[in-house]
Amino acid sequence: MIWETQSCNNAAVLDASGCSMLAPLQTGAARFSSYLLSRARKVLGSHLFSPCGVPEFCSISTRKLAAHGFGASMAAMVSFPPQRYHYFLVLDFEATCDKPQIHPQEIIEFPILKLNGRTMEIESTFHMYVQPVVHPQLTPFCTELTGIIQAMVDGQPSLQQVLERVDEWMAKEGLLDPNVKSIFVTCGDWDLKVMLPGQCQYLGLPVADYFKQWINLKKAYSFAMGCWPKNGLLDMNKGLSLQHIGRPHSGIDDCKNIANIMKTLAYRGFIFKQTSKPF
Repeated sequence: MIWETQSCNNAAVLDASGCSMLAPLQTGAARFSSYLLSRARKVLGSHLFSPCGVPEFCSISTRKLAAHGFGASMAAMVSFPPQRYHYFLVLDFEATCDKPQIHPQEIIEFPILKLNGRTMEIESTFHMYVQPVVHPQLTPFCTELTGIIQAMVDGQPSLQQVLERVDEWMAKEGLLDPNVKSIFVTCGDWDLKVMLPGQCQYLGLPVADYFKQWINLKKAYSFAMGCWPKNGLLDMNKGLSLQHIGRPHSGIDDCKNIANIMKTLAYRGFIFKQTSKPF
């Protein structure tokens, strides 16, 4: 199991609805001192009121602020429009599989990236492998597809134990606070509509409420770009001219690609919304 946390400068300065520098300046509700705002104006000059969401402008402005001693969070405010959530929880399961498909499938990799909704940077990582019990021996097809070998799942916690660890991690990260808005993000609906509830039903386990609403990145991408990514992450990376990170069908690497695509869409001004329907 990996729990990684990265500190975020000025993390408490703005909430999820206040990540744009323009909004507080125009409404007079800025939480920054007039001294800091004055400094920001001097650094950015006429660019301060340029359209946010233009990658070239955002990159230049962020670099200018960072070079003059502003924290990463403040610099990032110029780069991203306000999002509806404080945190995005990027998730991508890998599960037992074969050709023809085996039943039931069981989750064998359970990664989550905690993405700051203000900066779109990864703040914390949850990553565990899971011991399958119905089909404990991984098939050659599964290993070839996912890169997960038998030794990586043997002796690992059961799904029930991993779900308990997830809840502990969520609490530790402040994600269970009712004042903190967060939502899961997946590449498709399969992870949280089919795989997790299906395996939990088979094992007689409850599904936590926070797993019952999510953003399907494929739908978000199609809203933003006007085309459906038939080949998932590969098409989205290609459409945004992004380099693919790591190995396809590695759960943790897929999460990193999802996070990178989200950050790029946010640069372009896209606002992420829940796509799942209530259970």
